This record gives sequence, structure tokens and C-alpha cells, in this order.
Amino acid sequence: MSNFLSTIQKTVSSAKDNISFILVSLVMVVVVYFVAFGCEKIIEKKNGIKFSSDKTKINKLVIMAMFSAVAAVLMYVEFPITFIAPAFYEMDLSEVPVMIGSFMLGPCAGVIMEAVKVLLKLVLKGTSTAFVGDFANFILGCALVVPASVVYHTKKTKKRAIIGLVTGGIVLIVSGVFLNALYLLPKYSQLYGMPVETFINMGAAINPAISNIFTFVILAVAPFNLIKATVVGVITMLLYKYLSRLIKVHNN
Repeated sequence: MSNFLSTIQKTVSSAKDNISFILVSLVMVVVVYFVAFGCEKIIEKKNGIKFSSDKTKINKLVIMAMFSAVAAVLMYVEFPITFIAPAFYEMDLSEVPVMIGSFMLGPCAGVIMEAVKVLLKLVLKGTSTAFVGDFANFILGCALVVPASVVYHTKKTKKRAIIGLVTGGIVLIVSGVFLNALYLLPKYSQLYGMPVETFINMGAAINPAISNIFTFVILAVAPFNLIKATVVGVITMLLYKYLSRLIKVHNN
């Protein structure tokens, strides 16, 4: 009987943890969207443009759906960078279509495409990380895409695109360090009943200088995100002009 009650208590506790995590994730999604929305309004006022209108709404929805679908497919092509970070940190190129789409349509569209991409992946494949990895993919994807899009749309030039991509990369790296150290890794540890030291030991097997969670995020997570931001930035710069000519978008 005591074993049965103990099992029930653990199940209830686990359910509470999962519900709490999902609620926090939803709040973060809303916060990120409204930050992007606020930035769009500032840009609209400064540049005298509109990111969306009744005439272009359907066209933009179709483009967002297309880029989101491509991004969801690219999430299936994951590969670790095992000389930098443990194998559970897997890189994919799903941010490339989202970045290109946000350059075309604005930061709010980038947030929506990130969310749709992750939701499509969850529907088609499910989660193998108790939603922690999926939340990380969304929030860190936004950390890369939204600043880059905001900077680019202040003045749509090649130079500003490069500055935007660099800015997005810096925000991604800094956000990745703090989120992994303070929230993502502890939450993953909690939901899976796995001590954080396990992750540190994985990192130490790659880089002996890793000895605690601080050195783990600095020496493993930060370089991983640097590589990701660089690859996404280079591919975006190579493809964006061609695709922007192919897919016409008018902000009226």
C-alpha cells in the first residue's frame, strides 16, 4: 500500500512539474511575440511602413506556412557537433527558412514561424526531451531570428543584414548561456531525474576544462551556438536575395 501511495505521489508531482513547465513555456511564447510586435510598431512608425495589411495578409500567411513547413522538415536532419558539446546538443538548419522568412516579413512572422515549426515537429514526431528541447529550440531560435530581423528592417541593406545576423548571433550565445545554466539544464535534470553533474561529466569527457555548470555553458554551449549562428547567417546571406526576388512581398 505504501509503495502504491508513493507511486501516486511521484506521478502527481511529475504531472505538476510538467504542467508548470508548459505554462512557463506558454508565457515565454507570449512575451517573445509581444516584444517582436513592439519592435515592429517602432519600425513602422520610424520608417512609415506596415508589416501587414488586408491586401497582403493572405500572401504573407502562405509564405509563413511554406517556410514553417520547410523548417519543420529540416528539424528531422539533426547532427551533433561532438568535438564541442555532448551528443544531445544536436544542430539543424531549421532556422534558415525562418530567418529568411523573417527578413521578408518581419520579426512577428519570425516568432510565428518558430512556433509553427516546433508544433509541426511535435505533431509529426512527438517529443523525446519532455518538451524541454522543443522549448529551447523555440526560445533560442527566436533569440537568433528576432534581433536579426529587427536590425535588418530598420534599414534594409546588405550591411544592415550582416549587422543583424551578428546581433542575433550574440543574443543567441548570451541567451543560450544563461538559459541553459539557470533554467534548461536544471529543468531537464528535474523532469528526467538525472543529476546536472551527468551533463557536466559528458562535457568534461570532451573538454577536460569543464568542471561545473558555468564552465559547461561557456566552453560547450556557447561555442555550439556560435557555430550554429555562423552557419545560419552564411546560408541566409547566400539564399536571401535570390528567394526575395522569387517570392515577392509588399509591405503596404
